[in-house]
Amino acid sequence: MSENPLEAILKATESLSRCVQTHLSRLFPAPQDHHHHRSSPPLLFVSSKPSALPQSTDATSPMKEKSAIPLTKEELGRATWTLLHTIAAQFPDHPTRQQKRDVKELMVILSRLYPCKECADHFKEILKANPVQAGSQAEFSQWLCHVHNVVNRSLGKLTFPCNRVNARWGKLDCKDRACDLQGTTGFNNQP
Repeated sequence: MSENPLEAILKATESLSRCVQTHLSRLFPAPQDHHHHRSSPPLLFVSSKPSALPQSTDATSPMKEKSAIPLTKEELGRATWTLLHTIAAQFPDHPTRQQKRDVKELMVILSRLYPCKECADHFKEILKANPVQAGSQAEFSQWLCHVHNVVNRSLGKLTFPCNRVNARWGKLDCKDRACDLQGTTGFNNQP
């Protein structure tokens, strides 16, 4: 019998978290000067299972053992918005039809699979009232900022000035356009 779909999602999330953590540790390596101790970056995914993350004996490793506690709804929300705004910042100025479909489907999938039912149901309502706009990077970033502000207002939080979205969520700083999506430099989907 196949495994529980939620277990598959958990495993995929843990794998993604380990990958991101590895890349972050390359961006922010431990200092060579041992007189200045820098704390490791926080784990991106915290599991209630102690064995979910690999343990390291290396004192400079970002995968140092942390107390395993479940993620809060607020932490999950912040992480999700970070991911979505980063995707929007990297979205091409001239997306292909497939990229437009993909980003719209991503929002629908989130509204169905998001691990907070109340949040997912609210997001479904927001999507009905505010269909995804993904004709360009600017349009998608502005749409996402607007939608994020709809959620913030519903939670009694401050809203973000959408005219500053690119200053806050600009393109990732990747050498030789290594962060660009497939298909952003031409019609033949070549990077």
